[in-house]
Amino acid sequence: MSGTLREQLIGTWHLQSYTETAVGESQASYPLGEDARGSILYAPDGYMSAQLMRQGRKAFSGGDIYQASADEFRDAASAYLSYCGPYHVDEQRGLLSHSVELSLFPNWIGQVQQRVARLDGDTLHLSTYKPMLAHGREVIAHLHWKRAAPPARSV
Repeated sequence: MSGTLREQLIGTWHLQSYTETAVGESQASYPLGEDARGSILYAPDGYMSAQLMRQGRKAFSGGDIYQASADEFRDAASAYLSYCGPYHVDEQRGLLSHSVELSLFPNWIGQVQQRVARLDGDTLHLSTYKPMLAHGREVIAHLHWKRAAPPARSV
């Protein structure tokens, strides 16, 4: 696929892997497990949305989306990442800026999350531009995404 980085980003991508490496270390960890699932969408109008989760999260004991125990809410949220907002591409530097409008992690709201982006065919490699705090240490996150095939049409 040819075109600018922005043009090539448009569409839906499925998570292949999500690792974090602590600054000064070489051993990577899997914060949402080795089989984490996720999708990131880049729309032509300049908005993006990212959703990532640990597989095997427990269902709430009841069927009410807003009523669960504090432990159920904590466990569900600690195994899920999500945010969305406008995105901007610095073509020369290969940087993406995600301007966070909504986020499960409230501290990101109003912030700009910068990502280093590299495309390799139908694989998108994203990493944090600067270290972020995770589990009490500074880490660089590395995410690998595969372009999603169009969904099957149902009748």
